[in-house]
Amino acid sequence: MAKDVKPTRKNLMEIEDRIELSERGHDTLEQKRDGLIMEFMDILDQAQDIRSELETDYETAQQKLDMARAMEGDVAVRGAAAALKEHPEITTQSKNIMGVVVPQIEASKVQKSIDERGYGLIGSSARIDETAEAYEELIDSIILAAEVETAMKKMLEEIETTKRRVNALEFKLLPELYENQEYIEQKLEEQEREEIFRLKKIKAKKEEEDKAEEEIDADERDGAVPASPKAD
Repeated sequence: MAKDVKPTRKNLMEIEDRIELSERGHDTLEQKRDGLIMEFMDILDQAQDIRSELETDYETAQQKLDMARAMEGDVAVRGAAAALKEHPEITTQSKNIMGVVVPQIEASKVQKSIDERGYGLIGSSARIDETAEAYEELIDSIILAAEVETAMKKMLEEIETTKRRVNALEFKLLPELYENQEYIEQKLEEQEREEIFRLKKIKAKKEEEDKAEEEIDADERDGAVPASPKAD
């Protein structure tokens, strides 16, 4: 509260420095918030496209799987799936977007050739190959969706954190500092007015005393009053 601040010029200078620093911080955070929102909107558009592609890839893979089961039988499909020896490898790195560290997911050994799938040419058919290829594309879409949606979540968290900081400065800290600044300035002005009034009273009193002394001296010179005895 303003009443808890001592109205001194030193405190006023400190508060003015804090206001300047807080205003710069507020402007910087606002710019960061706006930049993060723009980046988030770009990622959101990308995520929506990827989500749509993911749904399409999933439907395609399911249709291919249903067709392979109907034409080749569950045993053949399960046998082809069990023949897989090399599974996809996932590696994660990180990248920086507006000061936010987001994951960058890379996958290897997802897309395979027919001989890399393990079931061989004899134990496969065109329908099983198409199903395997469709699911490989689906896995790629899932990995990409995981990367983008995780980045979107982290960006959203940073936006909310930055917004809270902006609001704290704008609606709490800066108003309190402005209030303290105004309080001290008013008190200092009051003190200055009181000091000026006090000095004027002292000056007026001194002028009255000087005038009285001058009148006494004048009367003594004119003989109106006996001169004051002087010490030997």
